[in-house]
Amino acid sequence: MIADLHTHSTASDGQYAPAQLVQLAKEKGIEALALTDHDTVDGVPEAAQAGRRAGIRVIPGVELGAKEYKNLHILGYNYANAPCPLTDLCQKLRAGRDERKYRILDFLKEKGVELSLEEVEEMAGGKVIARPHFAQVMVRRGYVATTREAFDRYLDTSEYSRIERFKATAQECIEAIKASGGKVSMAHPYQVGLDDDALEALVRSLKGFGLDAIECYHSGHTPQQTAFYLSLAKRYDLHVTGGSDFHGERVKPNIQLTPRPLEIDWLLG
Repeated sequence: MIADLHTHSTASDGQYAPAQLVQLAKEKGIEALALTDHDTVDGVPEAAQAGRRAGIRVIPGVELGAKEYKNLHILGYNYANAPCPLTDLCQKLRAGRDERKYRILDFLKEKGVELSLEEVEEMAGGKVIARPHFAQVMVRRGYVATTREAFDRYLDTSEYSRIERFKATAQECIEAIKASGGKVSMAHPYQVGLDDDALEALVRSLKGFGLDAIECYHSGHTPQQTAFYLSLAKRYDLHVTGGSDFHGERVKPNIQLTPRPLEIDWLLG
């Protein structure tokens, strides 16, 4: 099917509401869309309803950050309806984000950037509060010109890294998804920042926990990286997923929804 298996909505840190995202996917010729918001599945019902109207297969998804590495993210697909172990884990992760928002405000204040919690919560629309919401408020207030500048100067620096939040281990993320009847893919492997041998060792470890697939196709991958990830998928008998990681042009201006032919029968069963 023509699919995009990695997208975000206003349920986490995306620009568009789930129903709007589905309509954009329809206009792009996408037949199957996975909504993979960070640490929440709250946007899935709206997306699924919009998908039925638009004639698009909406696949329930989620993206979980694992604690072992800064950008080790686990994608979950086609899990059971709540309540389930995955939704229990999402509640813990959201609580961690809610606690972290106060420390982000204090950190930015130390840097001369004074924002109000009300502004950030308004930007988040009452949903999961993430760094892009802070970045967008910083743009609106004139502290930075773009959200990219907000991350480069403040929100993705070595100093910022001391602001931690609760994260589960990769094994806990995978097991929660699998216990909820879902399938699991490793998101954007290049972002973990490991060399090829170390990345292969990580994939081998995740396979032992129940990993089903690797996101071989992603907006940030070079052709050489894609070829290596495809070789890993073949070597470890893993399926191949692909997604744009679309958040909206206001959040990630260089990333667009990407229709891509993918074999996803294994994901839908």
